[in-house]
Amino acid sequence: MSTRTRELGFLVPGLLIGLLGIATVASARADAFEYGPLPGLAAVVGVFLAMHLALRWRAPLADPYLLPLVAALVAIGLVELDRISPTLARDQVVWIAIGGAVFVGVVVFLRDPHVLERYRYLIGLGGVALLIATMIFGTTINGSRLWIELPGGQTIQLTELSKVLIVIFLAGYLRDKRELLAIPTRRIGRLPVPPIAALGPAILVLVASLLVIAILNDFGSGILFFGVFIAMLYLATGRATYPLIGAAGMVIGAALVWLAVPRIQDRVDAWLFPFDDAQGLGFQSVQSIYALAEGGVIGPGLGRGFLVTADGTTVIPALETDFIFSAVSNELGYIGGVGLLLCYALMVQRGFSIAISAKDGFSKLLAGGLTALIGIQAILIVGGVVRLIPLTGVTLPFMSYGGSSVVTNFGLIAILLVLSHRARAEATGRRA
Repeated sequence: MSTRTRELGFLVPGLLIGLLGIATVASARADAFEYGPLPGLAAVVGVFLAMHLALRWRAPLADPYLLPLVAALVAIGLVELDRISPTLARDQVVWIAIGGAVFVGVVVFLRDPHVLERYRYLIGLGGVALLIATMIFGTTINGSRLWIELPGGQTIQLTELSKVLIVIFLAGYLRDKRELLAIPTRRIGRLPVPPIAALGPAILVLVASLLVIAILNDFGSGILFFGVFIAMLYLATGRATYPLIGAAGMVIGAALVWLAVPRIQDRVDAWLFPFDDAQGLGFQSVQSIYALAEGGVIGPGLGRGFLVTADGTTVIPALETDFIFSAVSNELGYIGGVGLLLCYALMVQRGFSIAISAKDGFSKLLAGGLTALIGIQAILIVGGVVRLIPLTGVTLPFMSYGGSSVVTNFGLIAILLVLSHRARAEATGRRA
């Protein structure tokens, strides 16, 4: 069986989840099957078939499991969005179609990923420029200045694209400096001290990004940026010194931010003591806890959980974005929530497998960095939902409502699959 045929075989159950889920939600809502959501689901099936055909044409050796995993997550997310609001689901279908077009464009035109390495500095500056543009032209919603308003009332988040651009820059820069960074220049006691000077441009881009993010009041993205930076440093050098220094820096930085920013103090209080102000600061966390508990082991089934009131208000604010994991766990129970986590774990495993199989340093770091971006983002949002960490406000990849996140993540997966195809072609001596 060929790689792409195997991929097509795994796509079928992933998309069937969406069909059965939409049918279940529609039946639960109206006590009879409704055909309304089916055209949107058919469009999503068409998008994934187009993505599959693009891979069959341009990247036939690419990993066969990533796209089915994306399909399963997208299908479950779309079912929950239709459960919350059919209007949200219809809007999400449009963004999925745009994301599919971006995916196909990357697969067709990005034949050699090393072209990204040649323009790494321009790409890095472009990532910072998008953050600055958001700072200047952005609209403040819920305390964060993250959205650029488009004609017609639509909004986009340029910060989503900037994350990928900065990962590309870091992959190119760290590839050049990894040997130097792996050798400590001196020691403090028994602790080796890395040559921080060699990190000058990378630290400059990171600091500029974090400063702009602080101005935008989006500290969740700041944690994500910093976490990916430390992960890529470790991937480039293999030295545990960098994660240790990074962890210490993150603790110190978090403490300073907590002291200086009242909004962060409120989030920490809501995390530690949600029931002290269950109708105020702790309302989201308390409602999420109840939703997770009510799901039990197997849940009541899609469309049958108490997520939306009779007047259409969600029982958890921002249910379609920050708390989509709570919605799934409420209706599919502990088993459904763990199933989602396993999907993300498998996606991270496949991403790092692509990084390991790559033959050159840039491809390894790029695949590892993009994979870390997805994995850390999933950890941050799920950790906040289940109260392991304070809420960060980042979205759950491929599931949360939001066009910028969906489109960017589709492009990210396309880059990973192009890297996978090239690595396998080089390993087998075939033309990439």
